[in-house]
Amino acid sequence: MSTPSDPASEGIPAATVVIFRHGADDGPPEILMTIRSREMVFAGGMAVFPGGRVDPADFDLGARIGGPLDPEEAAHQIAVVRETLEETGLAIGLSGDIDAAQARAARDYLQQTGELAPVLDHFGWDLDLAQLTPFARWFPKNERIPRVYDTRFYLADLGTGAVEIEADLSENTHLFWTTAQGALDAAERGEIKVIFPTRRNLERLALFGSYAEAKAQAEAIPVRTITPYMGDRDGQTWLEIGEDLGYPVTGEPLDTVARG
Repeated sequence: MSTPSDPASEGIPAATVVIFRHGADDGPPEILMTIRSREMVFAGGMAVFPGGRVDPADFDLGARIGGPLDPEEAAHQIAVVRETLEETGLAIGLSGDIDAAQARAARDYLQQTGELAPVLDHFGWDLDLAQLTPFARWFPKNERIPRVYDTRFYLADLGTGAVEIEADLSENTHLFWTTAQGALDAAERGEIKVIFPTRRNLERLALFGSYAEAKAQAEAIPVRTITPYMGDRDGQTWLEIGEDLGYPVTGEPLDTVARG
């Protein structure tokens, strides 16, 4: 059986997904974001992408399914599938007889079981993890913070996006579709709050005119773990990342960084 890494030394394994749909009137693609409940320990009240912690059952299923992915990577992708269904009602990374009614029923069943494997068995579905494209990995190590997440980011596409979404109202209070630039503009106006990794990823996503462009860049740039570090620019402390990771903005003054 595969087991997760030790959170104390390696960080808490987590996974999140940027879900695309076609934009209106041939405009930029839209992405799905959620507002986390203010009661959440991590990123309470912040706008984030759907996702969450990788559970032990995700690691168990990842070890069982075989295929081209190593068990740990499979577990993270399984967590994306599970968390997305639980948080939004969307069935991504799955194949089988799936429609809106089936997705609603599967979400209810998942909330009862807490694990994805029984859902797959009950509805006769299969995992189709090829629908997910690895995009990034962020691990903001900080010895002063006890709960540090090592988060893998993925991309997925809904095409037309003519699907039902509904917040779970426990971890999340609101779901909304927006362009990446629209989310950045909303953050500048103070309408939403975003933490440092989310802002950097939105800036990167705003480069793309379609899901295909985003997927092509993600496949061209190998995923490497991003650990922000302190730097100095003109006597001011900045939070920085590397220059060769695909991000158009690689730093921000520390005193403007939103804390999770």
